[in-house]
Amino acid sequence: MNDARPPQVSTSPSGMASAARARVLESARPVLSGEGLVRRFGATEALRGIDVEVREGEIVAVMGPSGSGKSTLLHCLAGILRPDEGRVVFDGRRIDDLGEGERSRLRRSAFGFVFQFGQLVPELPAVENVALPLLLDGVPRARAMVAAAAMFPKLGLEGLEGRRPGEVSGGQAQRIAVARALVVEPRVLFADEPTGSLDSLAGEQVMELLTGAARAARVTVLLVTHEPRIAAYADRELIVRDGRVSNGASA
Repeated sequence: MNDARPPQVSTSPSGMASAARARVLESARPVLSGEGLVRRFGATEALRGIDVEVREGEIVAVMGPSGSGKSTLLHCLAGILRPDEGRVVFDGRRIDDLGEGERSRLRRSAFGFVFQFGQLVPELPAVENVALPLLLDGVPRARAMVAAAAMFPKLGLEGLEGRRPGEVSGGQAQRIAVARALVVEPRVLFADEPTGSLDSLAGEQVMELLTGAARAARVTVLLVTHEPRIAAYADRELIVRDGRVSNGASA
């Protein structure tokens, strides 16, 4: 695979990947992979035979210019889009050939998602926004609300449980979105430009909390970003250009 190499040690604003962590990741098993991924939109080939492998507990930043295919890659790996060629394997099981219903259940139970603008439900208080994926997956309301409330102190959100999205700052709203993604205890968290709508300080606060919570829970993270300062929070970088993985794929 183009990027199948051990994560390299690097330094981030959070004091990120120590030598000890790098050794742990080197021995971790692959949890998600894409093999020969091709995805077309009409005559445009967004992905041109990408190979990628991500280890359990690893945080990988997917970088590249606008239109390079990085978000398409994320959507294929998350089962949102089906590749036209190649295959996606999660936890030893091929998932790209599953039906839409099975892929939806997988996304609800094993994956978490954070998008650029949070996509919180404006009518619901924060705690219900966080509980929403559990409720949609059939978890009893009382249990879902307890699990959701427990996420707030972990992400510096104490006291905001009853506020609606329009009553909190952009950075707080994005941390609520991170809590919603993590409340299902996902194996993999997909974050697509999670700080793109925030100023530098709020973006760094979100990344500190997101990566800290993910590492504590040993959640694998695929992070799409075009900002080097945000990619620095990852264990390694995967560079996508013109639908292919660049040779300079590691941080």
